[in-house]
Parts: sequence; structure tokens; C-alpha cells
Amino acid sequence: MVKKNTLHRFREIVKILAKYGFGYIVDSKIKNQTPSPENLRRAFEELGPTFIKIGQILSTRPDILPYEYIKELERLQDNVMQIPFEEINDIFTQEFGVPLNRHFSYFEKKPLASASIAQVHRAKLLDGKEVIVKFQRPNIEENMKLDIEILKRILRFTNAKFNDALINPKEALSEIEEATKKELNFINEAKALDKFYNNNINVKFVSCPYVYWDLTTKRILTMEYIDGIKIDNIENLMDEGYDLEDLGKKLALSYFKQIFADGFFHGDPHPGNLIVKDNKIYYIDFGIVGCFSKSMKESLNEVILSIAFRDIDKMISALLNIGIKKGYINRSKLYEDIDYLFVSYLTTSLENLKISQMLEEIFEVAKRNNIRLPKDLTLLIRGLVILEGVVAKISPNIKILDIAIPFVKEQYPSKIFPNFNDLIFEIINLNSQLKSLPHNINKLLNNVNAGRTKVQLEHKNLSKPIHELNKMVNRLVFAIITSSLIIGSSLILNTNIGPKIYGISILGVTGYIVAGILGLWILISILRSGKI
Repeated sequence: MVKKNTLHRFREIVKILAKYGFGYIVDSKIKNQTPSPENLRRAFEELGPTFIKIGQILSTRPDILPYEYIKELERLQDNVMQIPFEEINDIFTQEFGVPLNRHFSYFEKKPLASASIAQVHRAKLLDGKEVIVKFQRPNIEENMKLDIEILKRILRFTNAKFNDALINPKEALSEIEEATKKELNFINEAKALDKFYNNNINVKFVSCPYVYWDLTTKRILTMEYIDGIKIDNIENLMDEGYDLEDLGKKLALSYFKQIFADGFFHGDPHPGNLIVKDNKIYYIDFGIVGCFSKSMKESLNEVILSIAFRDIDKMISALLNIGIKKGYINRSKLYEDIDYLFVSYLTTSLENLKISQMLEEIFEVAKRNNIRLPKDLTLLIRGLVILEGVVAKISPNIKILDIAIPFVKEQYPSKIFPNFNDLIFEIINLNSQLKSLPHNINKLLNNVNAGRTKVQLEHKNLSKPIHELNKMVNRLVFAIITSSLIIGSSLILNTNIGPKIYGISILGVTGYIVAGILGLWILISILRSGKI
């Protein structure tokens, strides 16, 4: 039965992909198809929840798909049927051994939202606290595993070549498989909520829903219900007396704290996931989060500092620390590319700059110079793009870079001595370089011992001297040949061998004539050059 279902689903996927112009994925003989971004979105929607989720994941990865496909996939709609209340009650009973009414005094049968992976309901605990309960769709994990396995088989057996494909299919599938495993386990989202809650426990203006762990499992997530105002509902916010500019600054500061201080950030800060209540900004829905290591966080701080102080060497150092070398890196070219960016962006007013656009350009430069950056950085870029849009809507006069640079600077002692910013930065820079000096020396010695060390010499303006040298050598060679011909011809005439005319050797006379012509050519060449 399982095998029959797999075959049926396989045929369905192939049929729909071919219908929307993606038949070449299955058969390389299919030609002249013009798949468009809209066709890809429509194919995913018709293929159902698994492919909708695949599209939503791909829409967060501008490093995998072109921009026009990203924008189209962001429009994906979860056209899925609601799970009946009876099935919701069955899921709860399977997880906790008792029906819903044993834990909730009230449970709203009509869902607040119904998406490809989960369905969300409002409820009240027995003590009267309002909560949100998120249920995983029945069989969604098995269905997604089946679809991903079918896609793997299609790639394994297809004759199509993917050199010119939109994406690297194997890489994309690997990313999707990893992402879906995380999303299908609600414990991961609960842990993310807990981590964010604890990171901001001392911040007065930021928080997130509280997790009820006794009612949370892999398939069910129960959390505090936040009954507030969406952050883009400007009219309601103003009616409640909120200062929109202050709100915009707090939103930006909270996000920079997540990135540069905590190293853990919300990956999808769109207006629907930002609720304002009691002078606090609540982040909700932690299905997509980014996480940086300590070294990555420090390197990102250095990137912003290098922008603030126009320090190209610092920027190069930070990029090399962040990224993975995928080939030879020409530091001179990397320096020139970053210098060009600095000239393009930082000679203008900060009013015209977007931090997301600048970071995207910097990371693109790194990519072009054989430095591969971690995928969490692409999630960061996307998060910043979304955040800038939200801030621009509620507080148009705020420029995020004006907040980012001072925030990062304040992580360093320069705030104690505001008149010595440059000096403090240089001290910090020197300290960082000294710390890495033993490691760099050891790396150099290992490369020398292993025979991997290369010396790169760069010459400038040597073409003209080399050309003159070539001319001189050519004249010398012709002079030697001419001398040889004269000596050889003299010997032939002296012995009077070979064919003769009027008793004189033809070979000897011919040699003298050729030697005379060559000698004359060398003399004319020297006189024309003006150099002897």
C-alpha cells in the first residue's frame, strides 16, 4: 500500500512539474520550456503542504534562488483545509493521554490560523490564563519525508544536467530537509522562545510569549496569548498614545542587540510577528531563528566597526574570519572591491544608506573573491530587509545605520573617552591582531614545512624594458649568424668545393651575399633605433 501511494505521488509530482514548465528536471529531452517565477509558485501551491513549505524555506534563501523567484515565493498561500476539531482533540489525547477539556476551561474550535504544517487555536487554561495552542497537522511529517524522498529519486535518476539550472538541486534539497526536520519538532521552537525570553528578561521594552512546557511536545506547542496591536497598525498605536519614532528606535535597538550582543535573532520580523502591548514589543512565531557563534558575533561587530571607521583592512580580516575559503584569494583584488564599495556608499550621507543593502553588497564581494559565507548571514540580510521596511513604515525619519553604528561602538570602551574614538579603536585592533599572531605564525610554518607556501611577485611597467631586451637579443643572434655565414663562406671559397661558376664555388658566394644582407639589416635597425 505504501509502495502504491509512493508511485501515485511520484506520478503526481512529475505531472504537475511538467505542466508548469519544469519537465526538464525529469527529462533532459524536454526543450523550449520557459518556466517563470509565477509558474514555480503555482506548481508548489498545487503540489500541496510539503511544497508550500519548501517554497517558504527557499524564499528565505537569496543565496540559492534569484531575486525574482524569492519575491514570487513570498506570495505562497497556504491553501490547506482546516483540521476538524475532533482530530485536534485526538492529537491532544495521543500526546497527553487525556482530552482537551481536562486541561482547558475553554477551547475555541475555530482556528486562528491554518497553515501548511500547523493549525493554531485560542484557549484558556483551568486557572483562566489565555493561551495559544499550536497543533502539527496529522501525517505531515510522513508526507514531507515521502515528498522529499521522491524528489531525491527524481534527481538521482534524471538525465537532466543542472549546470544552467536556477539552483543546485542537491544543495537546495539538503537545506530543505534540514529546515523541515527542525520545524516539524515544536520543541525547537519552544526552546527558541525560552532563549529569547531569557536574553531579554532585563529589557523593559522587548519580550516574547511564555512557553507552558507541561503542555508542549514535539507535535503541540502551548504558549502565552499576546492580545496587543500589530506594529504596523499605525492608527491604533496613535490612538493608544504610542510615540511612533520611539517605537521605531526601540525596535531597531532590540534587533541589533539580538545580532551583535546575543548572537541569537528572530529570522522573520515582519509586522504579523511583532505585537505591541503595555509599552512592550513582543516577538512571536519563532519557527525561523538565526544563531551565531561567539567568533561570528565578534566578526560581525568588526564589520560594522570597519564601516564606521572606513577601515578596509579590518573589513578584510573580518570577512576572512567569518567565511570559508573556497579557492585562491587575491587580497589586492579584495581590497580594491571593498574600497570601491566604501567610495560608493560611505562618501554619501547616511540618509541614503540601508544597512541590509550594504551588508548584502559586502557579502557579495566576499562571494566573488572565493569566500563562502554561512547561511545564517543570508537569513540575517533577509531579517534586516524586513525590519528596515517595518521601521520605515512606522518611523520614516529613522535611518537604521544611524542606530547600528553607535550601538556597536558602545560595545567598546570608546564611550568612556569620546574624544579618543580613533585611538581606542586602533588599540582594540592592535590587540586583536596580537592575539592572532601566534596562530598565524604557526600556520605559516606548517605551510612552509608542507611545501604549500607560495610567493606571489607582482611586476609593474616591465613590458617596455622586456621588449627592448628582446630586440637586443635578436640583434645579437642575427650578428652571430652573420659572422658564422662569413666564416663558413670563407672556408668554402678557400677549399673551392661544391658547384662552381667561372671556377668559383656557388655555396661560398651565396653565403657572402646572405651575410651581407643580414649585416646591412642589423646596421639599419641599430641606426633607426638611435641606440648602439
